[in-house]
Amino acid sequence: MASVSLKTYIGKMNLVNLTPDVDVDGVKIEQPEINRPALQLAGFFDHFDSARVEIVGFVEYSYMKQMSDDRKEEIFSRFLSSHMPCVVFCRDLEPEEIFMKYAVEYKVPVLKTSQSTSDFMAETIRWLKVKLAPCISIHGVLVDVNGEGLLITGESGIGKSEAALELIKRGHRLISDDVVEIRKVSDDTLIGSAPDITKHFIELRGIGIIDVKALFGATSVKETQGIDLVIKLEDWDKDKDYDRLGMEEEYTEYLGKKVVCHNIPIRPGRNLAIICETAAINYRQKKMGYNAAQELYKRVQDNLQKKREE
Repeated sequence: MASVSLKTYIGKMNLVNLTPDVDVDGVKIEQPEINRPALQLAGFFDHFDSARVEIVGFVEYSYMKQMSDDRKEEIFSRFLSSHMPCVVFCRDLEPEEIFMKYAVEYKVPVLKTSQSTSDFMAETIRWLKVKLAPCISIHGVLVDVNGEGLLITGESGIGKSEAALELIKRGHRLISDDVVEIRKVSDDTLIGSAPDITKHFIELRGIGIIDVKALFGATSVKETQGIDLVIKLEDWDKDKDYDRLGMEEEYTEYLGKKVVCHNIPIRPGRNLAIICETAAINYRQKKMGYNAAQELYKRVQDNLQKKREE
């Protein structure tokens, strides 16, 4: 199961640790969802998922303040004995001594942020969704072409890296070469990134490894990108019938999500970078409501209709 360390979470969200004596190094967050413990503070613990990050906002804090001391002892003890990854107080709210006593006793890290509760929840969910999303690694190249995530796949040595390099020279941005890590952050969104060890590098046969960021500048690379379109490069087969109109879309599937896919045959003289760039721009046009193949079909039909009327 994917997880992220609490220490990394604290650093990312700029949280203040109110329990320095509680060890956070071994704590892992395994759930992208969060919980606001309003029902638990009221004493209802049925279906309570203690694996989630607990976030206390002004409403929960106000309710805790009006509880009697005996009630606080009972509820705080039961709540914190569930061993959640951490409890975060928003708006710089300070937890009470009774709460801190049981947090230290049950070794639950208590953290604090100055952010509003809604903003902090949204950022936490967004970040954890990415970090804890289902992930696969595939052989390919991912490039940002005019804002569209273009994943180029194919056999080794077919020209994926060379096409990516030409796209970079034309002003587009590299996300990953050779290995692309794909995460499904929602039912509709696939995000691609590079492994840390190969980030910003491209391998060119005959030359070796080049550092794209060092050669072309910081604007030539990007950390992550949604995957919108897949280009599969394959050797030209004169006996194969290739699509020449594009009336119907073909798809490939990653992590249960279908992505538009084009099979591009390779032969000497074909400019792969121009083809890939055009495919990305054409895909963007289709998203905006214009389909060139359908427009051609409409013109042909209109022309036939005119001839019948004549």
